[in-house]
This record gives sequence, C-alpha cells and structure tokens, in this order.
Amino acid sequence: MESQPLSSSVEAPQNGHPDIQALTERIVAASAFVDPLRHEVGKVVVGQKNMVDTLLIGLLADGHVLLEGVPGLAKTLAIHTLSQAVAVDFNRIQFTPDLLPADVVGTMIYNQKEEAFTVSRGPIFSHFVLADEINRAPAKVQSALLEAMQERQVTIGAETFPLPQPFLVLATQNPVEQEGTYPLPEAQVDRFLLKTVIDYPTPEDEQQILRSQVASGPKPKVNAVVKPEQIRTARELVREVYMDEKVERYIVNLVHATRRPENHGLGHLAPLISFGASPRASIGLALAGKARAFMAHRGYVIPEDIRAVAMDVLRHRIGLTFEAEAEDIRQEQIVTEILDQVQVP
Repeated sequence: MESQPLSSSVEAPQNGHPDIQALTERIVAASAFVDPLRHEVGKVVVGQKNMVDTLLIGLLADGHVLLEGVPGLAKTLAIHTLSQAVAVDFNRIQFTPDLLPADVVGTMIYNQKEEAFTVSRGPIFSHFVLADEINRAPAKVQSALLEAMQERQVTIGAETFPLPQPFLVLATQNPVEQEGTYPLPEAQVDRFLLKTVIDYPTPEDEQQILRSQVASGPKPKVNAVVKPEQIRTARELVREVYMDEKVERYIVNLVHATRRPENHGLGHLAPLISFGASPRASIGLALAGKARAFMAHRGYVIPEDIRAVAMDVLRHRIGLTFEAEAEDIRQEQIVTEILDQVQVP
C-alpha cells in the first residue's frame, strides 16, 4: 500500500483553526500505539510491511480484510501476532468443503440434565478471526460468516448475540489451486473493506526469515502494547479525521471512473469493465484514507492517503468482461490507469 509522494494542492488545515488543532493533538496522543504495535509485529513477521499496514488499516477503520497469496507467506502468523500485541482473543477456522454454518457461528445443544436446549457458541465469537481458505467452504458457510461480519452479531435459535469488539475478520484465498473451491460471489467479496495480494518476500527478507527460523535459542516474545479499549477509542477518532471537500470529490471521481471510464478520458477501458465499484467503495476509500492519516499521526487526509489505499479498496470491486480476461488484463492494471488519469486535487 506504499506509493510515491506527490505534490498536492490540498494542504493541512491552517494552524489557526482551533477545531483542527485540538483534533490533531488528540490524534497524536491516541495514535501513539501505532509505532510500538508495528514494532511488536515486526519481531515475528519479517518484511510484509504492506500486509501489516493493511491489517492495521482494517482494524482502525472497522473493516475486514481479504488476503490472497500462496501458502507460507505468514498470513496466519501476522494476524495471530497482531492479536497478541493487541491483547485480544484469536480463533482460526480452517474452511473445508464439509464445514457447516453451525461449525462457524454455533448451534443449540440439548442438555439432558436440565431437559432444555443451551447455546454452544462457535469460533466466530472472538475479537480476531482467521477464515483460512474461505473459498474452500460452500456458499452457506460463507454466507454465515459474512452475515456476522456485516451485522456484528450472530443469531442462534431465537437469541441474538453481539460479537466482541473490536472485531476483525481476516479471510485468505489461495490463487493457485482452483479445484474443489467455491469462489466468493461479487456481492460477498464487496463486504471486505480491503483485498490485498501478498507477494513473495525479497531475498534479503527471506534470508532474515531463514536465520530466525533455524537459529537456536528462544523465539522473540510478543508483548501486548495495546488494549481493546484503545482500539475502540481510535476507531471513533478515525471517523473524526478531517477530510477536505476536494479530497471527497477526488474519491467520487476515482469510483465514478470505474463505472463510466469514458467520462474521464479512459474510453478504452469501457469494453474491459463489466461493472464498476459500488458506493461501498467510496465509503471504504474515505475510511481507509482516514485510518492511514491516523497511523501517520495526522488529523487530516491528503490525496496521497487515498492513492495509497485505492488499489486494495478497488481491486475486488471491479468486474472484468470476457474481453479483458481473454487479453489477460487484471483489475490492478485498470486501477493503475485510473489513478494515473484522474486529476489529483
């Protein structure tokens, strides 16, 4: 989610503005945990800075994350380590073709001694949930998980139970193996705030991974540096981060360019896009941009924040036509062209 800095006409609000000054001071104080949190995760997860930042943005923006990458790229390790550093509960659900919705959310169990049904809660009742290989399970199981993600609650029998807060779902997909999988429908993929594609580590990072795994002695210990209450407070502050009207218009233009590319000088993309991003993408860009500003200890959003998160917010919300697939054109290429063409405020 890194990108090159650029000049922008949208500047920080003037220091004389008392509201922005006070907000910035509050955010600087409330975001002090971000750097120690990165440090703790970095003790165990070598490299993969973009993946860690994506998880933090999802956590702060109260959105879920879909990770795509081949096995062995520390996806499970990253969220487990993050849960240790935030001092919250963590559950991992391995999705398989024979999984049932009750295996995820829970079910009613008959108690012979009391002659009554009691609720047995499933692994979804945790602060951080890893849905490993989500495309391995049938649609009913996927829907059960995604309903919990959207509503932040689970209904078992006649009772409805709220999920713990903060609540974060990290779902993974293996892009290599497609046999025996149930691809997520577009409407369900849209529920994820961010989709990140994880690449292999650099040779330098891989050498460091090699050393850390084969070396003797105790493994690095992850310390809890953040409390759940701090995350809840941070989420409220993220929504208060100042966003200029020019940045709002920039977000709308980016999303609109995925629907009507010809209106933005991108007519050659029209035959390649079957459907553009939904309004959920505009909301996601705004929230993710605010979260990135919060992580940078800023009380205001700049266009660079939006550009940095645009790929992960938009890539899973653009449908490709058969023509695009025949020419081996991917969503990333379309998003890159849109970012290059739409004028930055």
